[in-house]
This record gives sequence, structure tokens and C-alpha cells, in this order.
Amino acid sequence: MKPLVYRFYETARPARSRFTTLLALYFVAATILPNFILATTEHYSIWSTEALILLPTGFYMMWSVALRRSGLMIWFGFPFLFFGAFQIVLLYLYGNSIIAADMFTNVVTTNPGEATELLGNIYPSVLLVCAIYLPLLWFAAREIGRKRYLSTTARKTIGLSGAVLFLLGLAALWPAYATSRDKHVLRDEIFPVNVAYNVYVSGSELRKTYRFTETAAGFRFDARRTAAPADREIYVYVIGEASRAMNWQLYGYDRPTTPQLAGAGDLVLFRNVLTQSNTTHKSVPLFLSSVATDEHEELYRRKGLPALFCEAGFETWFISNQSPQGAMIDNLAHDVHHLHYVDDPRHDMQLLDELRRAVARSTSRKLFFILHCYGSHFCYHQRYPRSHARFQPDPNVAIKRQNREALRNAYDNSIYYTDAFLAATIDYLRSLTDTASALLYCADHGEDMYDDRRGRFLHASPTTTAYQLHVAAFGWFSERYRQLFPEKAAAAEANASAPATTHAMYHTMADIASVEGRFCNPGASLVNPGYDRTAPRRYLNDHNEAVPFSRTGLTEFDYAVFEKAGIEVD
Repeated sequence: MKPLVYRFYETARPARSRFTTLLALYFVAATILPNFILATTEHYSIWSTEALILLPTGFYMMWSVALRRSGLMIWFGFPFLFFGAFQIVLLYLYGNSIIAADMFTNVVTTNPGEATELLGNIYPSVLLVCAIYLPLLWFAAREIGRKRYLSTTARKTIGLSGAVLFLLGLAALWPAYATSRDKHVLRDEIFPVNVAYNVYVSGSELRKTYRFTETAAGFRFDARRTAAPADREIYVYVIGEASRAMNWQLYGYDRPTTPQLAGAGDLVLFRNVLTQSNTTHKSVPLFLSSVATDEHEELYRRKGLPALFCEAGFETWFISNQSPQGAMIDNLAHDVHHLHYVDDPRHDMQLLDELRRAVARSTSRKLFFILHCYGSHFCYHQRYPRSHARFQPDPNVAIKRQNREALRNAYDNSIYYTDAFLAATIDYLRSLTDTASALLYCADHGEDMYDDRRGRFLHASPTTTAYQLHVAAFGWFSERYRQLFPEKAAAAEANASAPATTHAMYHTMADIASVEGRFCNPGASLVNPGYDRTAPRRYLNDHNEAVPFSRTGLTEFDYAVFEKAGIEVD
């Protein structure tokens, strides 16, 4: 009986070894798949592309056979599989670009409701990565349980082949660096090394965010008023969400998305404003801070607009239609006297309801409100009541190019509702005839909507587009305010087409309210006759470096859009 069992074992073992070998190769194919896709979507040099393919392929091959029990190495390589799945989903969503540091920060700071909305609409990509990676992990677990091994021949063949490919990839790095403009080939262009670096960057920024109370302790603006009229004053700073200028009727869009604001007649539309960041968790803190794009580290050492207005003697409110996220937005907002987060269903008109109640209750003569909208944040069709579903059909559909028209309708409906909310807020302020009031609105970033053959959607990608950068912004001033500060209203009109970034919003809001202090720059205020039109415009990239907009990944499609809008970028 024993010889028979022994013969059966000898017959069966090679079959088990062959399957384990195939499983190791399956691991290599699954992990290298994102690299092949990136080789077609990214504009890398030929040498960078060779390194992108050869280096990781060689590494994964050596990794898969580092132990005889290849199933264990597959599970030890779970981070590679996770990054690969994440990368494929994002390529489906954005069309190009690696997993950015900002995307990891978004994962940590996005509330579960938003994440569920997004995942529910990109299910084709989620199903795809599940079909690729889950069977691999299941088979690897089965191999571990059955204690199956790679043959010595398979380990040597795969391992030595991987070493050769790895060395060839290293050799390709030399000409890749020689021809690279930024000299960061390995850090920026080789997946998953670039992703590992971005995890480090994200972790570093989160650590600084959590230490903000400590690092900004004792900070003061030494704020003061340059003019303090006897009238009651109400200033409203509205932070929009994902509202690109191209879809506003006020900016020449061919749909009536902003009919009420278009008929107001007393708005000052700022036509040439670009965002400093295409992510909410970075853009909004810059809205609230005096920090310039090229001094990002100062963000963690200075307080923001709420603290400035408190020092200047205003009663301050921060009313948000978004959940607390543990990001810098929350740190800066906590300096107000009254912090309120709106409950579901979170339609932006609720912000006006809260503002009305606050004004009615307050006995202060100097009020400052920050309203943080949900605006046009995806999922679009949930951002407005059905009474404002003007453009049809607007169903909740998956994120696919085939569904572009329905997505566009829902997005335009969200702009249409934003128009109603802003117009109603202005009408309310206009009704307070005994009050000097002003409102400043600006969106934090724009949005891609399958606008061209690049097939890009949403925002927050490490490479930008004109659609993500050009944001809607305007100011409104009551009749009493114009009587008290005619030079500020006139300067706003004069600067309507001046080149600006969202950095100007902090300084403009402070100047509107005649507040000055440390780090308040009149030359960056759009309501100041001395606004500096020659100041270079900069963008805060994924690694928190201030770069010209021309170095943010723009293509000929984007320059054509900017030219149509009359915008020049550095």
C-alpha cells in the first residue's frame, strides 16, 4: 500500500507545482497591468516607459518566488494588489494619472456618504478589479492551506528572468533621468514607487493637520478696522463646490443655468479666476487663509479668516453643508463664534435658512458669515430638489461616457439650483435696507465632464484641465455699502477681468469688510484700486509645490478652452 501512495504523491506533485507556478505568473500579470495602462495614458519618454514596465515586472517576478510557498508571497504582496486595484479604478474615473497624494488624503477626509455615492456610480470598474484580484487572493489562500510549493526549477527560472528584467529597467533609468525636465523619474513616473511616495506625502500632511492646534497656538493677526460705519454690517463669504465657470450662463454657457443671477444687474462677475488646487481639502483652506501658493508650510502656522474677523470685532458664523472631515477646513472653522453643520438632505437653500435665523437672533451690529456649499459635488442629481430638475433626463447613472448627457443635465441642474440659492441670499440681504452688506462667492474648483476625447471626469487628479481650474466667482454690494465704500465697488468693477487665483478671495473678503492686519495684502484684493495684475499665478500641485499653470498637465484642449474664455496662463 505504501508504494502505491508514494507513486500517487510523485504523480500529483508536479501538477500542484505547475498550478503554483501559474499562480505566481498570475500575480505578476495582475500587478503589472496598471503599468501597461499607464504606459498608454501618460506622456512619458520612451525611456521612462521602458523603466515603468521592466523594473516592476522584474521586481514582481522575484517577489513571487522569494519563498517556495508562493501563496504566502502573494498575500505578503497585498499592498501591491491594493494599489493596482485603486489605480485601475482611478484610470477608469479620470482617464489618466497615477494615484495622487491628494487622493489618499481624500480617502481619509471624505465622509462615508460621499464615498458611497461615488462607489455606487463607478461599479463597472469596481467589478472589474474584483474579477481580477479576488480570484488571485482566493487561489493563493487555497495554496497556503494545502501547503503547495513551487518547484526549484520554476523558482530559478522566474527569479532569474525577473532579475534580468529588473536590471534592464535600472539601465533604462539613466537615459530617462538624462532626458527628464524635472529629474524625478522614479518618484513621479514609476508605479508603484510613485504611489508609495505619495502615501508618505499624504501622511506627512495629515500629521501637520492634526498638530495645527499646537503649531498655530498663540497666532494673532493684530486685526483692526480701517473704517467702521455706524450702520449694521453683514458680510457673507460663500464657498462654492465643484462649480466650473464654463457651465454658468453668466460666463456665456448656452444653457440658462443662472437666469436669476443674470437678471440681477448689480453683480460684479470676476471672469478670470483660477483655483490654486483642484481638491476641496486643499483649496478651501487656501480660501480661508492668507497663505500664498508658494508658502504652503505656513498654512499650519497661521490661523484663517474666521480668526481675523473675530479679532476685528465681528460676530462670526461658519455654516457648512458638508460634514466635518478632520481636515484643515475644520481647524480653521473652529475659530468662529458659531459653528453649525446642516443636517440631511443638505440642499444649499438650508444655508440661507440658517443665516436668516442667525441674523434674527443676533444683537450684534457686525456680522460675518461663511457659508460652505455642497454645490455641484458629485453625485449631482442629489444636490437639488426635484423642483429644480430643469434639464432632463437627469437620472442617477453610472459614471460612463455613454451617460454623458444625463450627467451633464444633472450637473447643470445643480448649477441652476446654486443660482436660485445665491439669488435668494442676495434678495434677503437686499431686503435689509438699514444694513451695509456684501457677498463674495467663489467655487473651490471645477469639474471634468467627459468634455473631449481624453474622457476625463470629476476632479482631484494630479494633472489638471481648464475645466477643473476656471471657477465661477463674483461679488455683490448693497446700495448702502456702495454709498459708504464707493471706491471698493468701483475697484471691483475695474478688476472684473483681472487675472487672479483663489488666493485673492481671502484678501478681497478682508478688504470688503475694511479689515486689515498682519498678512493682509491690499495688492491681492480685487476690491482695491492697487490690485497687482502682474503677480504670477501659481498652482499648488500634488506634492505641494507652487508651479506655473502651464506645468500642471494642460494640453492643447485646455489652451483652446482658455483662449475662448479670454484667459492667459503662465
